[in-house]
Amino acid sequence: MPGTQTEANEGAFPLWFGIWESAAMNLNALERMISERKPAGPQPVVFIGHGSPMNIVRDNAFTRSLTELGEQVGKPRAVLVISAHWLTRGDTKVAVNPGPPVIYDFGGFPEDLYRVKYPAKGAPLVAREVIAEVQSIAIHEDHEMGLDHGAWSILRFMWPLADVPVFQMSIDYYKPPAYHFELGKQLRRLRNKGVMILGSGNIVHNLRQISWEENDPWVPDWAQEFDAWTKVKLEAGDYTALQNYRELGTVAKMAVPTNDHYLPMIYALGALGEKEAIRFTHESFQNGSISMRSFQGV
Repeated sequence: MPGTQTEANEGAFPLWFGIWESAAMNLNALERMISERKPAGPQPVVFIGHGSPMNIVRDNAFTRSLTELGEQVGKPRAVLVISAHWLTRGDTKVAVNPGPPVIYDFGGFPEDLYRVKYPAKGAPLVAREVIAEVQSIAIHEDHEMGLDHGAWSILRFMWPLADVPVFQMSIDYYKPPAYHFELGKQLRRLRNKGVMILGSGNIVHNLRQISWEENDPWVPDWAQEFDAWTKVKLEAGDYTALQNYRELGTVAKMAVPTNDHYLPMIYALGALGEKEAIRFTHESFQNGSISMRSFQGV
């Protein structure tokens, strides 16, 4: 019968469908606009020593250095994060998740950490440009990966409004450092397309030797020696030595017992230009055996 609720709903359906379709088109257009936003000049390469998850809720010299770095570099088109906390075996993946969730990939910490949100958007269109740029291997799409704490714990200080799209690329953990350096070199051209390359790990990272006191002034000799050696090689541009760090013997074995946190730096070095210098954005130790040394290509 005319005027029934069913009839009214049938008449409204095309209207609501049209609104939904229009909204979807607007979202797609917005994503495309973001993906095509290209700031003038090449974007920087950054390596951050992210340290303990406790930094997520700390106001200290390290977190303030992240805020200063974000203000200095501005807002890139997107950020590609290569984190110590996304390791794969036998392949390399890039996240194409348009809404990457925050991953709380740590346990036993205060509840405050698990309440922190970072609702950054992903960048699927930009992520697929990584697949196009890398010619030496096949990069595979990952549709589920979110943001591990090696990514969002840093970005929340750099861009607290979560208004810069971010996506991650995994590390094929069983490949040697030279492999990762060469792969990093293939990411260089993304910088001219508005993409910042960010490695997140730690140069010295030995959890078996940590002090439970975050600001313990005592730092083991081997940790100081390896960190100082790395600084010298970085300043000299001797990236071959940094790939062959195991040649230092016992000092290297103590400082880098497993290289999951070291390899993100190797990616950053590969992505640097041939004559590009670096500046240190932060230098310190936390918990005795974790180097927070961070740098940016200039």
